[in-house]
Amino acid sequence: MKSNTITQENIKMLMEIFYEKIRRDEKLGPIFNNAIGTSNQQWEEHKIKIGNFWSDILLGQGSYNGQPLKKHLDLPHFPEEFFEIWLKLFEESLIKIYNEEIKSIILQRAQMIASHFKNILYRNKKSR
Repeated sequence: MKSNTITQENIKMLMEIFYEKIRRDEKLGPIFNNAIGTSNQQWEEHKIKIGNFWSDILLGQGSYNGQPLKKHLDLPHFPEEFFEIWLKLFEESLIKIYNEEIKSIILQRAQMIASHFKNILYRNKKSR
């Protein structure tokens, strides 16, 4: 049965499902592996950190401290279209855990974040 509430537990489950998809993706996997590392320990730390990010956003209770936009600015250039792949994998992961209403709420937040990041990352490149 799909969840009709957002909890720390199902955010953790979301991170497990989502990042397994990311690691296997032929386009995103190499970018993430280069930024995070390839060991399971490095990925576990990343999943915890990003789980805290989503807990802060969705529940107002996480221990995230970091600068996600800066992390993306520090990455080697990647195609803007990769954000759409990220969103697709994120939505596929949400569908496995949440009912339609909750999935839509979380996906809308993810789309807003992706849009903001894309605007910052690619705005200057397009004007060159």
